[in-house]
Amino acid sequence: MILTIDVGNTQILGGLFNDRKIDLQFRRITSAGTSSDELGLFLRAVIRENGFDPDSVTDIACCSVVPAINHSLGSACLKYFKKEALFVQAGTKTGLKIKYNNPKDVGADRIANAIGGIERYPDRDLIIVDLGTATTVDAITVDREYLGGAIAPGLAMSMNALQTGTAKLPSVEIAKPERSCGNSTIEAIQSGVFYGHIGLMRELTRRFETESFGGRKPVVIGTGGFARLFESSGLFDEIIPDLVLQGLRTALELNR
Repeated sequence: MILTIDVGNTQILGGLFNDRKIDLQFRRITSAGTSSDELGLFLRAVIRENGFDPDSVTDIACCSVVPAINHSLGSACLKYFKKEALFVQAGTKTGLKIKYNNPKDVGADRIANAIGGIERYPDRDLIIVDLGTATTVDAITVDREYLGGAIAPGLAMSMNALQTGTAKLPSVEIAKPERSCGNSTIEAIQSGVFYGHIGLMRELTRRFETESFGGRKPVVIGTGGFARLFESSGLFDEIIPDLVLQGLRTALELNR
C-alpha cells in the first residue's frame, strides 16, 4: 500500500492507497514542534485503527509547506515504516515544465495538485483552485506547462483577520448565507467572506482564460477543505477533495 502525506499550514492530510484506489483518508492538526516519534506513532495508529496493517505500506510520498516539520516526518517514516519518503520538491520528477521565475518557490502542494490534475485530464488546459489555509489558483497548459497562478488569504484566514483586526466584529461560522445582503452582523460577515471569495475565484479564472490560455476554455478543478462549500456555485467543472494525495501517488510512480 502507498501512504501519502500532505503537510499544510493548518492540517496534515493523509491517504492510504491500494494501487490507485484510496482506501483511507485522515487528518491531524499541524504542529511544527511535533517529534518524529509522535508522528510515527500517530501514523501507525491511525492506519491500524482503521483496519489496515501499517507493515503493508510499501512506499511513502510527502509534500510540505511547513519546512520545520520535514525532518521529523522523514525520520518518522524511516523509524516506523522502514521507508525513505519521497518529498515532492524542486528536482523531483513531476512531468511538469515549471515556468515560474524560480521553480524552487512553487509550493509542493501546488505541484502535487498539478500532477493529480494532469492525470485526471491529460489532454486539457487546467485551472486548479485549492481552498485551504490560503486559496491558490494555478494554471497548467495541455502541454504540461505549469504557468504559475495566484495566492490569496483563505476563508478561515479572512474570517480570523476580521475578528482579530477589529474591535467589535465576532468570529462566526464559515457558511453559505441565504442572501448576499445580510441583515445582521453575522450574516454580513458570512456574505462578505463567502460571496467575496466567489468573486475572487471567478475573476481570476476569467483572467487566466484570457491571459494564459488565449481564450481557450480550461477544465476548472476545485480542491481543498473548503471546496465543497462552493459546490453549487457553478465555478468548478469537478471537485476533487483528495487531488493533492492523488498527485503524490502519481509522483511516486514517476520517481521509481
